[in-house]
Amino acid sequence: MRVGIGFDVHRFIEGRPLILGGVEIPSEIGLEGFSDADVLTHAIIDAIFGAIAAGDLGHYFPDTDLRFKDISSLKLLEDAVSVLKNRGYRISNIDAIAILEKPKLAPYRQQMREMLAKITGLDVSRISIKATTTEGLGFTGRGEGMAAQAVVLIEEIENE
Repeated sequence: MRVGIGFDVHRFIEGRPLILGGVEIPSEIGLEGFSDADVLTHAIIDAIFGAIAAGDLGHYFPDTDLRFKDISSLKLLEDAVSVLKNRGYRISNIDAIAILEKPKLAPYRQQMREMLAKITGLDVSRISIKATTTEGLGFTGRGEGMAAQAVVLIEEIENE
């Protein structure tokens, strides 16, 4: 078994949808980024790459490559899972947390879990999505952006 940790941050901007865990969350502001700026999925992808010591999101999907402009982060996650499998591993579980003041994510948590389960092939019971605030402190507390962290446990695929 191996463990990876991921972290990502994006700035809030007007005029873009807010996508988290592959789900569009009703909001007046979205996240700025080269892809769809899904900060939660980006943290999960970085955790996957970290677990296999394979670099990071920017290594595989650079913001200098127009193929990734406005791409769904779920497609990037699908590709990351392929890299993982090609190296002989599978995901055992995902634990991720979004750090933001608003909007509240509780109404969308199950939908995010289901979307991520579909892409990773995991049972929903193996995916945890949480949200927290920073009690008004820092850039997330001021509503300037949001952050996300993720931990992924992987295991070797046994010969079947």
